[in-house]
Amino acid sequence: MRMRFLAPATLAAAFVALAFTPARAQHEGHATMGADSSDGAQVPRWHVMVQGIPVVTHAASTVEGADLTEGYLSQAAAMAGTELLSGHLRLEAMLNAEGLTMTRGELSTGAFGEGYVDRRHPHTYLHEVLATGMGAVGPLSYSLSVGRGFAAFGTDDPMVRPFEKYPINHHLAQILERGLITGAVRLGPAILDASLFGGEEPTSPSSLPMRGRFGDSWSVRGTLVPLRGLEVQASYARVASPEHASGVGLDQWKRSVSGRFISPGGAHYVLSEWARTIERDDVRAVDVFGYESALAEGATMVGPVGLAVRLEQTSRPEEERGVDPFRTPRPASDLAILGITRWRTATLALTFPSAIPGPIAGYPFVEVAGLAATSRDVRSLFQPRSFYGGTSPWMLTVGARLRYGPAHARMGRYGVALVPGPAIRSVASPGRFSKTVHDH
Repeated sequence: MRMRFLAPATLAAAFVALAFTPARAQHEGHATMGADSSDGAQVPRWHVMVQGIPVVTHAASTVEGADLTEGYLSQAAAMAGTELLSGHLRLEAMLNAEGLTMTRGELSTGAFGEGYVDRRHPHTYLHEVLATGMGAVGPLSYSLSVGRGFAAFGTDDPMVRPFEKYPINHHLAQILERGLITGAVRLGPAILDASLFGGEEPTSPSSLPMRGRFGDSWSVRGTLVPLRGLEVQASYARVASPEHASGVGLDQWKRSVSGRFISPGGAHYVLSEWARTIERDDVRAVDVFGYESALAEGATMVGPVGLAVRLEQTSRPEEERGVDPFRTPRPASDLAILGITRWRTATLALTFPSAIPGPIAGYPFVEVAGLAATSRDVRSLFQPRSFYGGTSPWMLTVGARLRYGPAHARMGRYGVALVPGPAIRSVASPGRFSKTVHDH
């Protein structure tokens, strides 16, 4: 039976509990191992973080040519993790309150996924909850993770990257919020991880994985770490009927290749990725639609200020919209689409040092994005030039990253597949050095 909701009151209570957990095991960006207890057992390593981004976005020439300005609390999340049994067992969880703080979704021209279009959908209340067991045999280390989270595919979640606005390719480059089992092995610089999971996407913030769908999808990812701070990965996945929970929709066959570098102090960061998704009728063995993305982004510190730039080209399916022009029916009434739009974006972000004293940090930022949308086929029923008012859309976003606790450096890798390293400094703490909680 599918569990359909989590009580908002329970979620709020969990946020309050995490927010007021003493940070005695934390120092700047790093969770430490406590002293030995009286019986000789070590206090487990742990960390906790609560964050939220009050944000205002002005989107010019967005849906139906409108100019809109909206504000809400984005990326409202609480994360916690601990290590037990001398590091052989790792527990981690993340609660997300976007279903309460941005019920309409976040205004973001070009975005799509889970029935939202030109808005980023709110993530599920139970975003991640995993238990990971780890061990080693000689030079080979291994791990097994069970729970809900990210499948072994693609790149890090955009939440831990240097921009508030997610890239358009979020649902092409990551597979998130699935019930899964992930195994990983590492030998020297080589890492292999693979996941078995249920393919259905969440249908609301309160959605939980459907037990009947578990195991109908899989992914595999290979990673090389030739130098400290540098990693290259290639991924392949088959996701069964993600947009139809009943399992009767098109399947997705996904590929991803990326390179990532982050300097030892986290002051310099570069990511380049390519991703492709083919929607296939596996019964007839026919490829129906294809979407491709190329993205490059980087960040550096200019004195105390974080500077980040992103360039992206991503193709997006255009589906029939409902009475609300920012929504599409889920599940879709048929398997047809109105066209495919190629989006090109250029985004510039500036992040400033925290002006808030005390345990809660607040990092003001401003982002400006220019966008261009063209139909991939002139015969498409959906023509972006007329729908967006005939001009190039653009967005201005201002806000502040509010955070209690150490920055969460990586998201989307578990166990031995997690490559230790510093958090990106322009996200973690501009103007100050910040180590990752996993760098130990």
